[in-house]
Amino acid sequence: MLEPAMKAGAAATNDLLSKLKLMPAVLDFPVEFRKDDATFRESLSKLSAAGQFAAAIHCPRMITWIMSSSDTPKEELRRTYKQRFSESARILEQSNVRLGLEFLGPLHLRKQFRYEFIWHMNEMLEFAEECGPNVGLLLDAWHWHHAGATTQDIVNAGRQRIVHIHFDDAPNLPPEKIRDDERLLPGEGVINLTGLLQALQKIGYTDALSVEVFGRLKNVPPEQAAKMGLDSSLAVFRKAGVPEG
Repeated sequence: MLEPAMKAGAAATNDLLSKLKLMPAVLDFPVEFRKDDATFRESLSKLSAAGQFAAAIHCPRMITWIMSSSDTPKEELRRTYKQRFSESARILEQSNVRLGLEFLGPLHLRKQFRYEFIWHMNEMLEFAEECGPNVGLLLDAWHWHHAGATTQDIVNAGRQRIVHIHFDDAPNLPPEKIRDDERLLPGEGVINLTGLLQALQKIGYTDALSVEVFGRLKNVPPEQAAKMGLDSSLAVFRKAGVPEG
């Protein structure tokens, strides 16, 4: 969580991570790119300091998601977002920070607003590449699956364009029944997580995977939820035959 960590400071954050024997995975992208230009400009002015902080705590990765539908026509929104992410990427590049953009696959999100926006993995990858050399994908197994992407798409994207991974699973339901906040733990559903992990291994991905299972652990105490996420993930790792660390 970028804001409270920056408030504490890089030294205190590094000390806490060291004490807990944790490595930071990703930071929130602090720029408000979804609203008007004045709001974007105001938040962009804080990005340089955030990038320097990310580098100082040895976490040179930021992530955000992009809604897969909008009330703005696709090409108009694409131009706006490209300009905003390109500016942001140039600032982050000064601190060697990468930015991961997440595409959203479920049908109900693609139909929520008047116009569909980018929701295919390869189209988001193309968009990311246009925004800068340090822009890539936040690849969520859930959205990868519901957008119809493949393991070969991961291999084709390559190591440099995969910034971070969200790890989760999906029930065996038709597209019109899928809801984004009703996910399963890794290994409980129908997503080809074995193939995903093996593709990541093939491209040499060695950064973090974050378990993201909206709904599934809603009433579970935090410590128990963390252990359930870890245990289920490691079981999938073993099934896929890839290293757990």
